[in-house]
Amino acid sequence: MFRLGAKGLSKPEIQHFYDATTATLSYVVFDQPGGHAAVIDCVLGYSPVSGRTDTAPSDVVLACLHEQQLTLTWILETHAHADHLSGAQYVKAKTRGTARIAIGRGIRDVQAHFAPLYNFATDFKSDGHQFDRLFANGDVFEIGTLECEVIATPGHTSDSVSYRIGSHVFVGDSLFMPDYGTARCDFPGGDADVLFDSLQRLLSLPADTRLYMCHDYKPGGRDLRYVCTVAEQQQDNIHIKAGVSRAEFIAMRAARDATLNLPALIVPSIQVNIRAGQLPDAENNGIVYLKTPVDTF
Repeated sequence: MFRLGAKGLSKPEIQHFYDATTATLSYVVFDQPGGHAAVIDCVLGYSPVSGRTDTAPSDVVLACLHEQQLTLTWILETHAHADHLSGAQYVKAKTRGTARIAIGRGIRDVQAHFAPLYNFATDFKSDGHQFDRLFANGDVFEIGTLECEVIATPGHTSDSVSYRIGSHVFVGDSLFMPDYGTARCDFPGGDADVLFDSLQRLLSLPADTRLYMCHDYKPGGRDLRYVCTVAEQQQDNIHIKAGVSRAEFIAMRAARDATLNLPALIVPSIQVNIRAGQLPDAENNGIVYLKTPVDTF
């Protein structure tokens, strides 16, 4: 594991984007200007008050692709997010429609749990076919001249994966900046014991490996941070630094998770994101509706 070929030694170009409303970081990763790119965890804005979507968080990503004259080959999700709608379908439609949308194969378990809750139509299949590729641990794929390896990192959710390109790893929600800690584990399919193993997998990478976050909540009002090294996490992470035992981590997560509110956009987000960012079909009046289960979450 973690043995990439010659292409994996190439250094990717990385541009980050921050959606302040959801504290989400999205990335454009590419091999060279005029080359090939992947977009990671793109955002479609959504107002639960008005029910209106907002393409601005994805439009800045599209502007970068255009400015760098990039061909988009992959739209990568680190998991089915519960705090924002995915912009995957919008970005795909705006870039020739040929990019492949991918996620971890654990999405099938996430779909199987939530499809009945939302009472999806019987023709909805919880087999992941809504995505173009389902990744397993150790899968390798190419972004132009870059080689990317998939690292399964379940625990926050069962479909969570990280993406490694040489010494750069995009960790999704499994890990935050050291002063904010680690992901919650109280969602369906979440498991602190499993997350502990996933985090050890990440923290066993070379000390200078750069880890890119999917969120930064800027604790204490500090400036935005989106990348740190494995060494920094081992030394300073408030939940999982070196020396924290499995039992200590599990106890901490159970106590902390019991105090957390649900994400503000969990209800609309899940039903869109398990469809690979696809909104439901319009009803016979031409209007698209998102469901809100009552007394259920």
